[in-house]
Amino acid sequence: MEFQFKVQKYQTDAVQAVVKIFEGQSYQSKTRYIRDLGKESPKDEELQMPLIGLKTEPDEDISTGFKNETIALNDTALLHNIHRVQSENNIKLAESLNTAHGRCSLDIEMETGTGKTYVYIKTMFELYKKYGWSKYIVVVPSIAIREGVKSSFELTQEHFMEHYGIKARFFVYDSSNLTEIDRFSTNSGISVMIINTQAFNTSLKEDGKSKESRIIYSPRDDFASRRPIDVIKANNPILILDEPQKMGGEATQKAIKNFNPLFSLNYSATHRTQHNLVYVLDALDAYNKKLVKKIEVKGFQLKNFRGSDGYMFLEKIIVSPTKPPVAKIELEIKYNKSINREFRLLNEGDSLYAASGDMEQYKGFTITSGGIDPISGMVTFTNGEAITAGEVIGDISERDLRRIQIRETIISHFKKEEQLFNQGIKTLSLFFIDEVKKYRDYDKEDTKGEYALIFEQEYASVLEDLRTLFPSEYITYLEQWTINTVHNGYFSIDKKTNHSIDSSVKRGDEFSDDVSAYDLIMKDKKKLLSFEEPTRFIFSHSALREGWDNPNIFQICTLKHSDSTTTKRQEVGRGLRLCVRQDGTRMDLDVCGESIHKLNKLTVIASESYKNFVDDLQKQIKDVLYDRPLRATVEYFTGKVITIDGTPHLIDAAQAKQIYRYLLKNDYIDDDDKMTDSFRNDLEDNTVKELPDELKALSEGVIQLVQSVFDERIFDTMFENGNQTVIDTNELNDRFYKNEFQELWNEINHKYAYTVSFDSEELIKKSVLHIADKLFVTQLQYTLTEGEQTVLMDEHELGRNDSFRIKQSRTKTLEHASVSSIKYDLVGKIAEGAVITRKSAAEIVKRLPWDKIVMFAHNPEEFITKVIRLIKEQKASMVVDLVTYNTTEGKYESTIFTEHQHSQPIEKAYKAKKAVQDYVFTDGCSEQSVEKRFAKELDQAEEVCVYAKLPRDFRIPTPVGNYSPDWAIAFNRDMVKHIFFVAETKGTLESLELRGIEAAKIKCARKLFNSISSGKIKYHDVTNYQDLLDKMRIL
Repeated sequence: MEFQFKVQKYQTDAVQAVVKIFEGQSYQSKTRYIRDLGKESPKDEELQMPLIGLKTEPDEDISTGFKNETIALNDTALLHNIHRVQSENNIKLAESLNTAHGRCSLDIEMETGTGKTYVYIKTMFELYKKYGWSKYIVVVPSIAIREGVKSSFELTQEHFMEHYGIKARFFVYDSSNLTEIDRFSTNSGISVMIINTQAFNTSLKEDGKSKESRIIYSPRDDFASRRPIDVIKANNPILILDEPQKMGGEATQKAIKNFNPLFSLNYSATHRTQHNLVYVLDALDAYNKKLVKKIEVKGFQLKNFRGSDGYMFLEKIIVSPTKPPVAKIELEIKYNKSINREFRLLNEGDSLYAASGDMEQYKGFTITSGGIDPISGMVTFTNGEAITAGEVIGDISERDLRRIQIRETIISHFKKEEQLFNQGIKTLSLFFIDEVKKYRDYDKEDTKGEYALIFEQEYASVLEDLRTLFPSEYITYLEQWTINTVHNGYFSIDKKTNHSIDSSVKRGDEFSDDVSAYDLIMKDKKKLLSFEEPTRFIFSHSALREGWDNPNIFQICTLKHSDSTTTKRQEVGRGLRLCVRQDGTRMDLDVCGESIHKLNKLTVIASESYKNFVDDLQKQIKDVLYDRPLRATVEYFTGKVITIDGTPHLIDAAQAKQIYRYLLKNDYIDDDDKMTDSFRNDLEDNTVKELPDELKALSEGVIQLVQSVFDERIFDTMFENGNQTVIDTNELNDRFYKNEFQELWNEINHKYAYTVSFDSEELIKKSVLHIADKLFVTQLQYTLTEGEQTVLMDEHELGRNDSFRIKQSRTKTLEHASVSSIKYDLVGKIAEGAVITRKSAAEIVKRLPWDKIVMFAHNPEEFITKVIRLIKEQKASMVVDLVTYNTTEGKYESTIFTEHQHSQPIEKAYKAKKAVQDYVFTDGCSEQSVEKRFAKELDQAEEVCVYAKLPRDFRIPTPVGNYSPDWAIAFNRDMVKHIFFVAETKGTLESLELRGIEAAKIKCARKLFNSISSGKIKYHDVTNYQDLLDKMRIL
C-alpha cells in the first residue's frame, strides 16, 4: 500500500502564509561560496556519495559550496509583509519584528493530525521555487518525531517530484558521520538536515566535555582539521523547528543560534513562546473543517453505595422497538463452590438479589417500574440508589478496572471494524502501558503477561457475544486468525537478551529516545494497515506514544495511572489523523462527504469518568487555543479580511453593521452577542439563512468569521459519551414487505451505467468564456490601514483588541515579478485534473485572453487549480443535457438498509410509524433538523403508505460523481397524482440554488427517475412535505 497525497487548500494557505512574508525578495539560486576544505581535502569519491533521496553527481568543483542568499528586504519591509499576511488571516498584528533566530522568526500553528510535516516540506519547495533558498535544517525535540519526519520525507518523495520536478535530499545528523555535512554544503538543490535536540544538548553544547561536543566544536583530523559547526553555519540555513515548545532549554537555544540561521519557522499546535504568528489552524478550526477525527470517550466512574459493598457494573442499556429497555449489568453470582462475576440482562421489576443467587449485598436492589431510562443511561432501584452506564460500584482492584477497559476496547473495536471492513479500511486499537512485564513476562514459559492473558480471555468472550450480529464475510475474516496472532507488543529491545524492556526516559524528558523501538514502529506502519497482517490490537509503552501516528488507530486505551492533562491530549493526538483505505486514499471530506465523522471517530477508553476526562481535555484545548474573540460584535467584524474568488476583501463598518443585524434578525446571537442554538443547529443541518443580497458574495467568509468566535458549546459536539445508549440493530420490519413498498423497491432497485457524448468544441468554447469571466489569481498586494485610538476605552474593548478604530484602508499591487526555475506541464496538469484530452486542454489555454494567461506567472499552482475547477463546472452543466442511462445487470440486496446501522446514538434516532425500519437516523441532532421534521411529516400524512430513508450505499452514478437520494416514498392509491416518489431534502429554498457539481448530480437523478425509468417514479428536491406535494402537482 502506498499513501496517496493531494493538494489541500488549508495546507496551501499555510505554505503561502510563509512564502508571502518575503515578497519583494528576488529569485537567486546557486549562491556560491568558497568552501573551507581544511588542510587536507576529503577524497572526491566520498563527496560523490549521494544524500538519501537522489543519486547525483556533485554540481561543481569540490571547493564550491552553495548557501542561501541573504534577505534583501529591510526590517520595515519584512514587518509590513507580516502585517499583510496577519490581516489576511485575521491574526492580531505583531508589534515588532521577532529576530530570535535569524532575520525573523515565524510561528505557524497547526493542530495535531492536520499534516504540519507535509506543510513544512512543501514550504521548502515553494521557497526554493520562488526565492532559490535550498538549505534547511529541521530541528525536532525527540527521537520519535525525528524518525517520523524522516519517514514523511520518504513517503512524500514521489508526490513532490510529480509537482515540482525535483527531489529534496535529506539526512539525519550523526556526529560519527561528518561527511554528510560536506555533501550538504556542496549540493545546490534542496538539502535538508534533520537533527533532534538530544544531539543539541550533548554534541552542540559549546565548551562541553562530552565526546560529541568535542567533535563538532573542535578541529578534527578526520575532517580536514575543520570545526564541523563552521561548515554547517557557512550555508546560512533556514531553520524549521518542529514542536519548539519542547526546546526551551538554554543549551538548545544557544545551539540553534550557532547554526547562523537565515530565519526560522516554528511549527506546533501549542506555541509556548510567541514569535510572529502568520497562520493559525487550532483544534476548533481543525474540527469545524473536519480535518481530524471526532472524539468519543468511554469513561468509568468508581463509587460506592451506602450500606453495600456489592460489585456492580452497568455496561449499557439495550433498546428494542417492540420491547421495554433492558439493562446489561455485571454482578457477582453465587454458585456452590465459587462466586463469579457475570453479565445479566435485567428488566424493570427484576431483583439483583434473586439474580445473584441470594447474595446479601444485593438486598433491596430491585429495578423500579420505569427505572431503566435509555436517554439518561440510568437504572434506578427501589432503595433509592441509581447507577449510570459506565459506573462501577464497590471496592474493586486495579486489575478489575483494567479488565473492564480491555473488554470495552475490544467491544468498540469489533463494532467499528465491522462497519469499516467492507469499505477496505483496517481497524487498529492501541493500548498504552507503563510496565512491559504486564504484557510480556519472560518469567513465564509462554511469556504472556497479565494484560495479554486478560485480552485473550475477553476477546474470545466478546466475539462469541457479538458473532450473531456480524455478516458472514466479516466472520470469515475474523476466523482466519488465532487469538494469539491478533495482538502484538511494540517495546524497546534489550540488545543483550533481545527481550522487550521498559523504555527509559531521561530526567526532564517525557519520551524515550530508544531508536530501535521507533525503527520497528515506523517499519511496520504500512504493514499494520494491511488486511494481510493479523495484528489489530497493539500494546506499547507509554514513553513511546509520540512515535505512534498511524491514521487507522480508532481506539486508544490507557492501562496506567492517570497522568497530567497534557499527557491526555498527547495520547488522544495519536489517533486524530483521518483514516486511509487499502489503496492509500485518505477518507476525508471530499471522499466521505457529511458522513466523515460517522466513519472517522476515535474512541478513548479512559480509566476515569467521562466528565473528568473530557473536562481535563477541554481545559487543555482551551488553554492553547489561539486568542479568539468571545462575542460577535460590530467591532469584531469591522476591518476583518475575507477572500472572495481569490481576492482579499476588507469588511468596512457599514458591512459589519449589516452582518450584525443579519445575525440578530435570524436569532443567531443572543443579547450578549454570543452564538445561539439556532445558529449551531442550522450550521449542522446546512440550513444557514442567506445573507442580504448585497452581502451574498461574502457569505462563506462571514460564516467562517462567526465560527471563529469562541463558543464553549462547540465542545458538546466535539466529544461524544461512549457510554450513551445506542440502537444496536435496526432491522427491516413488516412494512418493508408490504406490496406498496415492494413495488416501489422493484422500480428503483436497479444498477445503472451512463454514457455522455458531447461536442469537444462546445466544451472548449464554454470553458474559455467561463474562465475569461471568472478566473482570478492572487497577485502580490499589500493593504495599508490607518486607524486611531478610541476616545474612551473599557476593559472589554482592550480584551477584544478593539481599542482602535479603522479610519481608512487602501490596497495596492506590488509591480514586480520573480523568475522560478521550476517548469510546469501546464497543459498536462489541466488535462489530468479536468479529465479531458490533452488536445482539448491545449486548445483552451491557447484561446484564453492574454490578461488571463499572464496570471499563470503570479501563482502557477493557484492558476492550474482554478482553471481545472472552472472547466469541471462547465462539464457539469453540459453533461446533464447529454447524459443517457441504461440499466445494467445486478440489484441491491435488502441488507443494504442494515449493513452500516449498528450502534447508532439514540439521540439521532426517530421512532418511525410508517418507515420500513423501526428507527430513522437523521443527519442533524436537533429536534428541528430538516430530515427529522420531514420524517415526522411523512408519518403524520394520511396520503403516505410507507417510506424508507435510503442508505448511502444506494448510489446513482453521474459523470460528476456518485449521488445518493434521501427518501423513497409510496403513497396510498387515488390520494395523490403519483404513487411513487424519490426525494432529496434540502433546508431552504435558497439552499436549492446549488452550484456546479452538486446541482449537476441532482439534475442527473431527476433525469434518470423522471425520464428513463418506467414512468411510475417521480423525483425532485424538496424543502418539506408540503413542498413535495406542490412539486408533485406539476410533475
